[in-house]
Amino acid sequence: MAKIILEFDSLEEAEDARTALDGWKWKMAMWDLDQKLRSTVKYEASLVNPSEKATDAEIDVADKIRDEMREILNGHGLNLEC
Repeated sequence: MAKIILEFDSLEEAEDARTALDGWKWKMAMWDLDQKLRSTVKYEASLVNPSEKATDAEIDVADKIRDEMREILNGHGLNLEC
């Protein structure tokens, strides 16, 4: 089993340590957002009120945001699927 050791030497690096430790939380938050947008695109669930049908404009915006989000993540070498 591989080990990864993150070492931070000072209080000034505390924010870097928190960012490193919270990486999985950021991924899960982005996954949740992607799934909410997917529901709007695939099932026409409104973002404002999920029990109502989304408008065509809402579906279009959700689809475009999903595409842009994936492009940004890919540009940083990140992937929601893995």
